[in-house]
Amino acid sequence: MTATPHHEVAIVGTGFSGLCMAIQLARAKQRSFVLLERAGGVGGTWRDNHYPGCACDVPSHLYSFSFAPNPTWSRMFAPQAEILAYLERQVTRHDLGPHLRLHTEVTEAAWDERAQLWRISTSRGALTARHLVLGLGALSRPAIAAIPGADSFTGRAFHSAQWDHGFDPTGRDVAVIGTGASAIQFVPQLAAKVRRLDLYQRTPPWVLPKPDRAVSAAERRLFAAAPLTQRLYRSYIYWRMEARGLGFTVDPRIMQLAAVLGRRHIARGIADPALRARVTPDYTPGCKRILMANDYYPALARPTTEVISDRIDAITPRGVVAAGRERPVDAIIYGTGFKVSELLTPMRVLGQGGRELNTAWRTRIDAYLGITVAGYPNLFLLMGPNTGLGHNSMVFMIESQVSWILGCMRALAARGGRSVEVRPEAQAAFNRALEPRLQQAVWAAGCQSWYLDENGHNSSLWPGFTFEYWLRTRRPRLADLRLQAA
Repeated sequence: MTATPHHEVAIVGTGFSGLCMAIQLARAKQRSFVLLERAGGVGGTWRDNHYPGCACDVPSHLYSFSFAPNPTWSRMFAPQAEILAYLERQVTRHDLGPHLRLHTEVTEAAWDERAQLWRISTSRGALTARHLVLGLGALSRPAIAAIPGADSFTGRAFHSAQWDHGFDPTGRDVAVIGTGASAIQFVPQLAAKVRRLDLYQRTPPWVLPKPDRAVSAAERRLFAAAPLTQRLYRSYIYWRMEARGLGFTVDPRIMQLAAVLGRRHIARGIADPALRARVTPDYTPGCKRILMANDYYPALARPTTEVISDRIDAITPRGVVAAGRERPVDAIIYGTGFKVSELLTPMRVLGQGGRELNTAWRTRIDAYLGITVAGYPNLFLLMGPNTGLGHNSMVFMIESQVSWILGCMRALAARGGRSVEVRPEAQAAFNRALEPRLQQAVWAAGCQSWYLDENGHNSSLWPGFTFEYWLRTRRPRLADLRLQAA
């Protein structure tokens, strides 16, 4: 009989968060860990999203690990292929290959109270781990609106995160449903090729100019020869972006400056007053995600593009019906985003007493520091509740979370303990303190967005500066934790 494999740490997911956890374990000389990945390669959202025009909207030098700078970024805002290649290099550089288990989907993780460990079921067998780290990411489950008749469409239909590269849009009639962050990037690519583009817009986004440019060969040589210059440049970018937090979380009235910039951007890209009015938002910038693009509005101004704000009634075998009019198309592309509030689905996580985490979160999703949940010992979340950002780099938050998790593991080892969990009262106090800050932030300005759940609660974003979060996660506050002895 084969023994069940055991590891000190099991990490689920191999995007930025999962790889960061693995790398820091390796750097700390902890080699008893495993990386569980359902797909056939690493990269997370940067593996799955490969639509035309896909790129980052955070400057490249900040959207990378602080301990692994990349002096060879080709642009200020890196394209998808470069980011994926960067993550793949980290696997090689830090010798993570032996720890990788690809094509291994975790279906259930159950806490064994007696043995003080996690029993994990996967598509390729069972294993156990002392600690379970979930780096599942928020942009991994595509959301497609339930439109009557969608299954009857006889043309090509796909979500932006499942891009069909076998489809050639040249000379075709194409419908795009949704105007989120992905659509902003692929619509200009489509508009230049199609015969006709119907863009179905429910709510126009705020789109600001993107300060993108090629990184010169001289700059790349300088960063490679003198790494300190790149670190200083990264720090400059960080504090410049951190300053935007004033408008997001301190005083939303500041965001009216972004509205002025956004309207000017529309005016420069679109001459038609009626179209300008149709794409101008009527809500405070930042209430929904602010997007950046230089080619989006010119793409909408093309004579072959039509922006349709009417509600979609149905999809037929031939096309899309809105306001009683059917518009036949050859393909439908969904730019409808992701199921951000479904952090674990379809994975089941059973804590103390067999309590399932998805069920516990059914009425309200929360955690302590966004990292750990009372009743779930030795469970750590990366990019968990209320740790998303609207103004800075998530990689910074991920590194802060990993540092805190390692601090918990060190504290546990130093005391000869077997498990650590947050005290319920500490978790409740943390979230009580967040609530008034969430209510005064720009995300509570009255619009509907994916930041809010069906009850109107914001369980997605951090209502403060990232340096605040860094300070709170530099070392665990042991008074807030319960350490179980062996």
